[in-house]
Amino acid sequence: MTVPAEITVPAEITVPEEGDAEVRFASARELARRIRARELSAREVVQAHLDQIERTNPQVNAIVTLVAERALDQARDADERLARGAAPGPLHGLPVAHKDTHATAGIRTTSGSPIFADHVPAADDLVVERIRAAGAITLGKTNVPEFAAGSHTFNPIFGVTRNPYDPSRSAGGSSGGAAAALACGMHPIADGSDMGGSLRNPASFCNVVGFRPSPGRVPSWPVPAGWATMGVQGPMARTVADAALLLSVLAGPDPRSPIALETPGSAFAVPLDRDLAGLRVAWSPDLGGTVPVDPAVTGVLEPAVKVFEELGCAVEEACPDFSGADEVFRTLRAWHWDVALGSLLDERRADFKPSLAANIEAGRVLSGSDVGRAEALHTALFHRVREFFGRYDALLLPVSQVPPFDAGIEYPDEVAGQPMPDYLEWMRSCFLVSATGCPALSVPAGFTGDGLPVGLQIVGPHRADLDVLRIGHGFEQATRHGTRRPPPA
Repeated sequence: MTVPAEITVPAEITVPEEGDAEVRFASARELARRIRARELSAREVVQAHLDQIERTNPQVNAIVTLVAERALDQARDADERLARGAAPGPLHGLPVAHKDTHATAGIRTTSGSPIFADHVPAADDLVVERIRAAGAITLGKTNVPEFAAGSHTFNPIFGVTRNPYDPSRSAGGSSGGAAAALACGMHPIADGSDMGGSLRNPASFCNVVGFRPSPGRVPSWPVPAGWATMGVQGPMARTVADAALLLSVLAGPDPRSPIALETPGSAFAVPLDRDLAGLRVAWSPDLGGTVPVDPAVTGVLEPAVKVFEELGCAVEEACPDFSGADEVFRTLRAWHWDVALGSLLDERRADFKPSLAANIEAGRVLSGSDVGRAEALHTALFHRVREFFGRYDALLLPVSQVPPFDAGIEYPDEVAGQPMPDYLEWMRSCFLVSATGCPALSVPAGFTGDGLPVGLQIVGPHRADLDVLRIGHGFEQATRHGTRRPPPA
């Protein structure tokens, strides 16, 4: 299948002009500090990011719905509240654009589907509700694949989101619009979601940070299956510390989610600095020989892993047994799609892309025994991984099996000479980890010889979200790959 190509492909992305570049590429933590100290106004910060959207968004197509006047009005109100002495929230004055699958009250939310091309929700999703309550200012919505299905961002309404480091390449997905916008300086933080890699894959492709938290860490509402754990919501940013800042707002219990964890979000609003010396780190370039990986990816990651040795970690090649993880993920994912979209498929089949329709149909033919077997395998996988993390503090893996690929195709048809039978197979390095329920971070790890970003996946024990963030922060501070911006025009 060929994806639509509505956007003219420029040679390179426009880089920021001097002037307000320090605002647009400042960290979220620094911007929040400066706004609270009244060194910058929220209106100045929002305007700088709106200017950057105007400059760069036509080239990458990351933000698909923009509410500029509303954002400026909210920024003015934020400045007035601060001047009156109101206590600012942790995200006070920070601009953000929300994933277009996350409902935003009064702002169009399409899910990348023609069925919802003109849909304007009456209420916010829980993650949006929490971000707004923390003082952030909504700029608009970021592009997604149709219903967030797939790790390449394109849909029949808005077209393709392109990679800021090479617009002929994919920005990944499904949080591809968010990742591209972050890389281009359109906003400093973003919300996303991840079932098979939708926070991690685009972060890897766009040289930013994406964190898949433990199921229940960020409660989701409304959802059709509240007890399900394969899909989660979480933060994206340009630094691990900023991702942790956003997680501190997103995390915490909520009575509307039956699996919400009780740990308050404030547990993540702490310094991430720690000495990594003495950590036991496992590294697997191909998930124990089960996943083909492009040599261009391993060529970047192998020297990156040596950084952990230089930081005093004990590193050895090892991998948990992922037996059954494929069946777990594919079965429970298909079941999810049938629950979420089965009735809509009956009504509007012509408006579904074939690959997503096939996933929904796969869910429909599942028997109770099929789902029961998947849950039994899921439990066995959990215990094998639990025992593995009794010997290791962290597991290092490729995020994506390929560098950013041609934006004109739906997915790579082969990886390292091995054919990919469907649009999920090339994402196994992410979705096998999803099946474990472990927290997983994508952090910038370097660039291929062609200048394409590659991320390192850091996986930790069950519910060890803060430990994973601290390890990623240590690697980030030692390497600084995330500070490399898209090339100049």
